[in-house]
Amino acid sequence: MMRGPRLSLIFPAVLLASCGGGGGSSADHTGGTVVTQPPVTQLRGVVIGGATLVPAVVSAGATLNTVDPVTMRNLVQASVSYGSAVTGTPTCAVTTYTVRYHTVDGMAADTDASTAIMVPSGTDPACQGGRPVMLYAHGTSASKATDMANLAGTEARLMAAMFAAQGYIVVAPNYGGYAGSAMAYHAYLDAEQQANDMIDALRAARSAFGAINATASSRLMVSGYSQGGFVALATQRAMQTKYSGEFKVTAAAPMSGPYALLQFGDAIFNGAPTVGSSAFLPMLINAGQRAGAGLYTSLNDVYEDKYATGIDTLLPGTLGLGDLVAAGKLPNDVLFAADSLPQAAGYASYFGADHLLKTSYRNSYLADLKANPCNTNSSTPLACAPAQPLRKWLLKNDLRTYTPSVPLFLCGGNQDPVVPFANTDAAGAYFRAQAMSSLQLTVLDLDDSALLTDYRNARAEFAAAKALLRLSVISGGGSGSDANKAVADSYHAGLVAPFCMREARNFFDSAPSR
Repeated sequence: MMRGPRLSLIFPAVLLASCGGGGGSSADHTGGTVVTQPPVTQLRGVVIGGATLVPAVVSAGATLNTVDPVTMRNLVQASVSYGSAVTGTPTCAVTTYTVRYHTVDGMAADTDASTAIMVPSGTDPACQGGRPVMLYAHGTSASKATDMANLAGTEARLMAAMFAAQGYIVVAPNYGGYAGSAMAYHAYLDAEQQANDMIDALRAARSAFGAINATASSRLMVSGYSQGGFVALATQRAMQTKYSGEFKVTAAAPMSGPYALLQFGDAIFNGAPTVGSSAFLPMLINAGQRAGAGLYTSLNDVYEDKYATGIDTLLPGTLGLGDLVAAGKLPNDVLFAADSLPQAAGYASYFGADHLLKTSYRNSYLADLKANPCNTNSSTPLACAPAQPLRKWLLKNDLRTYTPSVPLFLCGGNQDPVVPFANTDAAGAYFRAQAMSSLQLTVLDLDDSALLTDYRNARAEFAAAKALLRLSVISGGGSGSDANKAVADSYHAGLVAPFCMREARNFFDSAPSR
């Protein structure tokens, strides 16, 4: 069977001048009038313009301002893995809006971003009265046009069906750098900036609820998938440790996220890269550099000359990852040179002549890993002092720094080739070591074969979904290896995501109010 580039397996305005950390004055260049900007802290979360209705495209040339439950079910059946069998039958109609707001970039300077707001309605009691709010962080996207208010997108449609159509008000930020944001880059896995962005989106959404007939209850849930899993946990941490007087989170459900970021980076550089590494590492490095972490003096210090020029402006962009590979802008997940050591067993395809990172850069990382080991135990994994700039940045953004005080649900699958389940295991182990009780912490591995424990039905359904995918490939003339490759290709975004999201919804439904 023909296969596309591995990089393609990742999840798929008002221009504001940056004004630094405080208020200031500037000329308007029309008549010398001086305009005074409020301090950035006062701007954060302030709506720009107002809420705008976003019609949903339901078929070629046809749109609906509000998607009724029958139409939503048809959309789900046509585009979401396993359709309403996993999302449930839609109960509420869904109307989607977009709101643009002030937030901050990686240097705490004023910028703008936007968020989708999905509002349920209908005659069913689940669609009326005060509704719980779901603050959702989306997965990695290479496209600057990514917009969670566009229900043509798979992740946006899944959220609409899984949560909004079941009675949740969904607030789904696009992040700075996407959907018309003036931010010239994306602060990828910058825990502080991304949490700030999410918080500002929720502030903006709350101020718009009255105008769009969204009546919120006191129940606030925080969730996200993949990159969004990391962002969700960073957001819950910020709400708990910095904004506890403003936000009362009912429960949180990060899914398949790289929470143990330093451990994740160390594993990659130690010879076990993951699918998508050649895309997300440049995004992560660029975010750190833009935040003042000093990760390099020149791009040529990090990347092979073939890829160095312009790589800091490549992602997110206008081309998909497969297109970037085809255009020679990125290698197809070949991260290190063929003779670069060490190489973990089973990871040979990530080493080759056409590679992204310079061996000298990898060697500097590995030298620091040897000199300054981290992750030596579960209780204090970050009790270390890396000196290499990227490792210092990864440690700064690793989320194993606090103990969640709300019910927490971590979900994923242990065969994930994009974000290894080791991240979930490490986060869970750390939280347990901080004496987080089993009543507060739930960890679900969908690929755990145990059948006599909680979530056995979900695990059985997940196993059946993988078997069905394998069968469909073989029935179409593919080999056993083709079938296994199809499962690996679909695992992160197509297989695990909908099942984790459903179990997260069940977890939220049963979480006690605070």
